[in-house]
Amino acid sequence: MASLVFSSPSSSSSALRRCGSFVSNESRCPISARNGVRCNLVEPLRFDNRKPCIPVLNDQMLPSFLASKHPENIIDKSGTRLRIFSGTANLALSQEIASYMGLELGKIKIKRFADGEIYVQLQESVRGCDVYLVQPTCPPANENLMELLIMIDACRRASAKTITTVIPYFGYARADRKTQGRESIAAKLVANLITEAGANRVLACDLHSGQSMGYFDIPVDHVYGQPVILDYLASKTICSDDLVVVSPDVGGVARARAFAKKLSDAPLAIVDKRRHGHNVAEARSLKCGDAAVDTDSFSNDVLQVIKSMLNVMLQVMNLIGDVKGKVAVMVDDMIDTAGTIAKGAALLHQEGAREVYACSTHAVFSPPAIERLSSGLFQEVIITNTIPVMEQNYFPQLTVLSVANLLGETIWRVHDDCSVSSIFQ
Repeated sequence: MASLVFSSPSSSSSALRRCGSFVSNESRCPISARNGVRCNLVEPLRFDNRKPCIPVLNDQMLPSFLASKHPENIIDKSGTRLRIFSGTANLALSQEIASYMGLELGKIKIKRFADGEIYVQLQESVRGCDVYLVQPTCPPANENLMELLIMIDACRRASAKTITTVIPYFGYARADRKTQGRESIAAKLVANLITEAGANRVLACDLHSGQSMGYFDIPVDHVYGQPVILDYLASKTICSDDLVVVSPDVGGVARARAFAKKLSDAPLAIVDKRRHGHNVAEARSLKCGDAAVDTDSFSNDVLQVIKSMLNVMLQVMNLIGDVKGKVAVMVDDMIDTAGTIAKGAALLHQEGAREVYACSTHAVFSPPAIERLSSGLFQEVIITNTIPVMEQNYFPQLTVLSVANLLGETIWRVHDDCSVSSIFQ
């Protein structure tokens, strides 16, 4: 049976000093230390999208309340401690978050038995601690979700004071409503499972729809990957007059509009998918030239492929807005198979767009996404690391930005009872 043990060397006091270097005392909520320092929010957070680098500081560069004390543990005024633990779904992101915060990941043992069952053991005390569990429920969604639930249960049984689940990518978010009769609403079910397991709060990044927040009966802090991507685009030499923000479907218009507003109020275009006629894929026979083909002889798998092909053929892509001679930036919350965004990019090129960029927070990358994204339709595909990208899925046009600083800052603000929404103002 395989087992994983996460631990890192102890360096609490130096890590505490490093924490002050990323965000100034004015732009971030300081640690509520024993001397009673309170929140002092002045300006929104600025992000560094490169890999976290920890500069060497001397005592003269530190805020006075950090330089004066060197506690062995991060302790707030109520005497509780902050602990961060990582599941196996995205250990690299968890390590970056801990590095930004000047902390070390908590020691936890996670292993899988031969029959697939998951075992979790915390290898340090969390009694009376504020615990943050970092675990996206990305593919394999069911395994990662079950691992998160068992981690929550372990913390609850270990007498943690509060348990906050940090879910960079919330799986099952697309199953947020009934579109046909007798369907389940899996997003609500997963929210119930997390709540009943013992979580006190959820910190999620770019949920597929805002209504998912209402499925939880506990507080939800919803953060956006937008600032990270916007900061990267601002560093590129693209004239603002040449930019147009494109929503790949009608459902993403609100997201694209908010993105365009931040990009110097860039114009907006919308790709509208419409069907030419009825769904012929439901017919019991097809015509190939003059010959009729009886589909009763086909297996269910073959029929599903035929239906998918016919659905694509019957979709008519219409563009609302002008992209001729412009740099089109397509914005979506996630890229799964990349079918929608690839067809939209092809339409934009057909309508005269000079370049097409794809921007998305969550890179699910189910096959055949890589083939579609690397086909030459996109100048650049910009994603974040909420979901780990496997090495074989990298291609030349891919850029991966880190949301570690964003999530780390949010954790600090939640822990210090400070405003989270002010980050995005």
